[in-house]
Amino acid sequence: MKDLSAMCGGLPPEICEQLVAEEQIIKIRLEKRKFGREVTIIEGINEKEYDLRKLASTLKSKLASGGTAKNGRIELQGDHRHRVKKLLVEMGFPEENITIIE
Repeated sequence: MKDLSAMCGGLPPEICEQLVAEEQIIKIRLEKRKFGREVTIIEGINEKEYDLRKLASTLKSKLASGGTAKNGRIELQGDHRHRVKKLLVEMGFPEENITIIE
């Protein structure tokens, strides 16, 4: 989590962090690549508040998968849609703001 003090104008950091997380709509979808490979795409996480590379690294290690963070989204090798949602909720993202696109 990056510095939020400038964005929230004096609110306590815990409240500010929660407000920022609640504003985001996160979409998780599956994309087919060449040779039938599947890639889980996570979009909608604000790059200004979260370090996408660090978040991608955490998800990759918990899912035992390869992947990357680029162009404002996280790409994970394989179909991990439901597990990613569960992990993001555990990390503090509100469950109602996470949508799995089938």
